[in-house]
Amino acid sequence: MAEILQKDGTWAFDGDALRLTPGRDKNVSLLRRTLGELIVPLGALAGVSFEQGRKSGRLRLRLRDGADPLLHATGGRLAEPNDPYQLVVESDRYGVAEYFVDEVRNALLLDEVPADPVDGYLLPGPAVPVSVSAGDGTASFDGERVRLEWNWKTEDAKAAAGVRSLAVADIIGVEWQPAVGLENGHLRFTVRHAPTKAPPKYDPNSVELWGFKKDPLMALVAAAVQARLPHPAAAPADVPPQDASPRQLAPAADPVEDGHDALLRRLRELGELRSSGVLTDEEFTLAKQAILKRM
Repeated sequence: MAEILQKDGTWAFDGDALRLTPGRDKNVSLLRRTLGELIVPLGALAGVSFEQGRKSGRLRLRLRDGADPLLHATGGRLAEPNDPYQLVVESDRYGVAEYFVDEVRNALLLDEVPADPVDGYLLPGPAVPVSVSAGDGTASFDGERVRLEWNWKTEDAKAAAGVRSLAVADIIGVEWQPAVGLENGHLRFTVRHAPTKAPPKYDPNSVELWGFKKDPLMALVAAAVQARLPHPAAAPADVPPQDASPRQLAPAADPVEDGHDALLRRLRELGELRSSGVLTDEEFTLAKQAILKRM
C-alpha cells in the first residue's frame, strides 16, 4: 500500500483504488471539504504525475474522459485549489510522492488500464441530498428533482416565475460556469422542450454567480444531477438530439451568411426581450450596439 499524508490531504492506494481525503488545514478549499473523501477505482485513471516546485510540489491525477460527472459538469473549469484530483506536497515529502506515482503507474501497466474515454460514469458523483445557497438563489437536489429558490438579489422578472421544481427526466443538460473577471458565472439547467437564450440573470432555470466564496459549491449540485443523466457517450453519434431544431439538423450554411443571419436573429430576440420587460432600454441599447459592430 502506498500512502502520502500532507496538510492538504491524504492519498492512499491499495492496488485497486485510490482513497483521496481532503485535509483539515484552513487552506483546503470549501468545495473539497464539502465533497469529502473520494474513492477512485484504478480503472477510472488515465495517468498520474508529480511536479516539483521550490517550496512545494503537486500530485495530479488524470481521469479518463467521461469517468467523473463532476469533471464533466464543470468542463475543466475548476480552479486548482478546488480540484479534488490535485494534492499539494511539501518539499520534504518529494521522495514519498515519487514513490506513490511509481506505484500507481505500475498498477496501471500491470492491469493494462486503457487511457481512452469511457461510456459510463465510474464515480458516483456527490452524495444527495445536496443544497447550496450562492449568487441570486438556492439550488437543491434530492436525487429526483431540482429545486431553485430565489433571494432578494434576484431580478424581479426572474423571481416572478417563483420557485422552480425540475424533474430529472425533464433535464437534458447541466452546466456550471465560474465567474471570471467581470463575467458572472452560473449554474444552468437545460430543460426539455423549453430552450432559452436568456442570460442567467433572467433565466428561471439558472442561478447567477458573482464570484463569491460559496460559488464553487454549485458545482456539486451540477455534478449530482449530471451523474443521473444519460452519459454523453451513451447515445449513438448518428442519432440527432430529440430537441434539435430543423436549422440544427440542416446542412451547414455558408459561414458568412450563417453568421450574418445569426446576428439578425439575435437583434430580433433582443427586441422581444425588451418588449417583454426582460431587458431595460439601456441594456437593450448596449447589446444592440455590440451586435451592430460585429455586423
